[in-house]
Amino acid sequence: HVQLVESGGGLVQAGGSLRLSCAASGFTLDYYAVGWFRQAPGNERQGGSCITSRDGKTYYADSVKGRFTISRDNVKNTVYLQMNSLKPEDTAVYYCAARGGNFCPTVRDVRSWGQGTQVTVSS
Repeated sequence: HVQLVESGGGLVQAGGSLRLSCAASGFTLDYYAVGWFRQAPGNERQGGSCITSRDGKTYYADSVKGRFTISRDNVKNTVYLQMNSLKPEDTAVYYCAARGGNFCPTVRDVRSWGQGTQVTVSS
């Protein structure tokens, strides 16, 4: 069964940190670019960060650049999102998605989403 499972969310005060995990099962993440997306209530799902497969390049939306770090551990078949200096506007459900090859996934690429993990940042 091929799936990605997000975990690590929670409630944190503004300025705090969380580390999210995106664990793959049923396939090897090595050959996939992986992106983290988020969706706040009433808003569209948006991409925030991505790490490519072959060269491990990282990309970030302006809203999270300098605060979030995406990384991958191919041995553990997992991609992480380290989130520092969290702000109330980071509150959202966070999802991960994979795309084969070296190109970052977009929302339109994803046929099926996982359950996501809730991140709530209090002010």
